[in-house]
Amino acid sequence: MGIKKAFLLCGGKGTRLRPITYEMPKALIPVQGRALLEHLLDLLKRHDIRNVLVSVGYLKEKIEEHFGDGSRFGADIMYIEENRPLGTAGPLRLAKDLLTETFIVSNGDELKDIDIKKMHELHRRNNALVTIALTSVDDPTMYGVARMDGERILEFKEKPKDPPSNLINSGFYIIEPEVLEMIPNGPSSLERDVFPKIAEKGMLFGFPFNGQWFDCGNMERYERALKEWKGVK
Repeated sequence: MGIKKAFLLCGGKGTRLRPITYEMPKALIPVQGRALLEHLLDLLKRHDIRNVLVSVGYLKEKIEEHFGDGSRFGADIMYIEENRPLGTAGPLRLAKDLLTETFIVSNGDELKDIDIKKMHELHRRNNALVTIALTSVDDPTMYGVARMDGERILEFKEKPKDPPSNLINSGFYIIEPEVLEMIPNGPSSLERDVFPKIAEKGMLFGFPFNGQWFDCGNMERYERALKEWKGVK
């Protein structure tokens, strides 16, 4: 049985994309004539994942106005509102009662084309608590970097000066509901507070993929994505 639910993290201020983000949340920045988040919904739809939770904070009313209930985009969207910034883990805690089966989490400011079906097969085969989609970059020092033993992630380092590999966290995860118990109330980070604990248990796995991946977090990367993104295949 496939995954049915995804949680998209769209609460950030996008400070590195100013001045664009003074008036527009990152989820709505245009990529080839469509909002960034629409491309992520394309990926989910291709794998028949239509039940989508979106965490919103900064300029949340603009995201909610654009996407509404999601029906125009082939999705069923529910919003999780952050009254203060909660990082990448805190918003999941707010939705604990809604995340009762295996689910996807994705950053909302990246373009990616991932074979979710294959990733889920790897996740189940390894009985993983978390599987992270990993992509290769030339300079991994700006990202979370995985040290691997086969498919298992032994160690997970956020923005290391001396990276153990060039496989980086692509901001796309398959997560089991019991992980939510490891998230404290209030602001917290999946990358810093949760994943290292799961790696220690031997339950953190990686899915290297060759599909497109663009981080749109700053102007230089955003401009590259505008030129090179080919859409979800």
